[in-house]
Amino acid sequence: MSPTTLPAPPEQGHVTFLGAGPGDPGLLTLRAVEALANADVLVAEHDVLDVVRTHARQGVAEVHTDADTPASSTPGTGTPQLTVVDGASTTAGVPANRDAAHLVMEAARGGKRVVRAVSGDPGLDAYAAEEMLACASAGVPFEVVPGVAAAVGVPAYAGVPLRDAEGADVRFVDARTASDRCWTEVGASDGTVVVSTTLDSVAAAAGELVSAGRKPDTPLTVTVAGTTTRQRTWSATLGTIAQTLKQAKVLPSPEGGRPVIAVVGERSAAQRDRLAWFESKPLFGWKVLVPRTKEQAASLSDQLRSYGAVPHEVPTIAVEPPRTPQQMERAVKGLVTGRYEWIAFTSVNAVRAVREKFEEYGLDARAFAGIKVAAVGEQTAKALIAFGVKPDLVPSGEQSAAGLLEDWPPYDPVFDPIDRVFLPRADIATETLVAGLIELGWEVDDVTAYRTVRASPPPAETREAIKGGGFDAVLFTSSSTVRNLVGIAGKPHNVTVIACIGPATAKTAEEHGLRVDVMAPEPSVHKLAEALADFGARRRLAALEAGDPVTRPSERRPGARRRRSTT
Repeated sequence: MSPTTLPAPPEQGHVTFLGAGPGDPGLLTLRAVEALANADVLVAEHDVLDVVRTHARQGVAEVHTDADTPASSTPGTGTPQLTVVDGASTTAGVPANRDAAHLVMEAARGGKRVVRAVSGDPGLDAYAAEEMLACASAGVPFEVVPGVAAAVGVPAYAGVPLRDAEGADVRFVDARTASDRCWTEVGASDGTVVVSTTLDSVAAAAGELVSAGRKPDTPLTVTVAGTTTRQRTWSATLGTIAQTLKQAKVLPSPEGGRPVIAVVGERSAAQRDRLAWFESKPLFGWKVLVPRTKEQAASLSDQLRSYGAVPHEVPTIAVEPPRTPQQMERAVKGLVTGRYEWIAFTSVNAVRAVREKFEEYGLDARAFAGIKVAAVGEQTAKALIAFGVKPDLVPSGEQSAAGLLEDWPPYDPVFDPIDRVFLPRADIATETLVAGLIELGWEVDDVTAYRTVRASPPPAETREAIKGGGFDAVLFTSSSTVRNLVGIAGKPHNVTVIACIGPATAKTAEEHGLRVDVMAPEPSVHKLAEALADFGARRRLAALEAGDPVTRPSERRPGARRRRSTT
């Protein structure tokens, strides 16, 4: 009789309770990013998913626990059911926060690596504590990755220090669950009080502190959407906060109130004017249109974010293969057989086109051995380095065809065994570069490596924002971006700040009826972003000196349209 083979026990899963911080994705810890990269399942509220999903691996199942989302249930049971599928950004709804514990346990028992992400820090989340106890009772292994608590992170971003050299007492209160005894204790203290509440309940919380013994003239700050580019902070006193919010036209929220952090205390509020580093960034909260593809705009968007802006990438040009690929195929084969002394890349797209041909033929960067490589622009050079090729020549001055020609050596039959240059380019002619190289004594194979065509129109919502003044600024990096954006989405509204990379682009913008407010001091996308930031800083300073509120261009009154400059 043969022995009976017992089935293997199911693989035990694992749960990571992860603090996603108060809203800024940049506040995630290194350990949090590592846990997200290894997760099979993400369980979180929808706004928390928006913070953490960037770091999740492709194929992770996303389960959000927002109460207003229809539940996914097993028929006849009413129990939420987790369905793990392949493909990113797959979501299933869960009717309430407490049901997340069921999903976490179900996924872990199925051998999944589960990340349960919560806003702020898990140690301050009541639901997370209950779910940890459930894991412990069921023998499911778990770990906790702390996050930046909103009660600490938000005041730091608002420029409100909680302690000073005198070491004042700091108390933390959640107004949504605080008892009368809690209010009495903090009211009797003269230290700093950090209150977690909602925008609709700030005045009531202030009244509780006054009733408990705090003076009505005690300063406080109230911050909504802390650590995000939607952050806004008001300064008032316990007795005047209701009137301050009313004058600022802060309307009650239909959802029951947006979470806010209020800091109460003499020492903390007094220093905010000098320490409000986040909201005083030159482009804070500006929605900036970047008419480039995500790949092209990556570093530019990062730079804009460092100024406090919210970049919105809208491709105006799509890249397609050449209609007749034979010329490109011959040139790539010529690289291998020693036909060329130089290859010159004038764009990231040219690097990508050659790289794709290399991969098609089973080649890699070693095929460039013995060939000198030139690149126009920092991003083109970075694309080559990522391919494993270090450029021999990058213009020392202007990053353009003219700048490249200034540094390009003339052909010398003594030192140059081959007199030919391979120039992979778009289907747009490059006569200036070709003519310049020929004048220097070189033969040029001017090869169409890719075609540029007008991109498809952006979504209707984006088009309406462009034409209706929903964007604060738009960066035009070439004349073609002006023509194509206007062609696929319409002309930007008069209140939108127009920034151009150079005189030719500015002239095209003006020909399309746009007023140019900003021009880069040199033709570089990063200098263009710097110039826009300088414009924003001057605009902000002028408002402060005039005693006016600092507003974004899109917040101008509907009737405050500008006339296009005629000079």
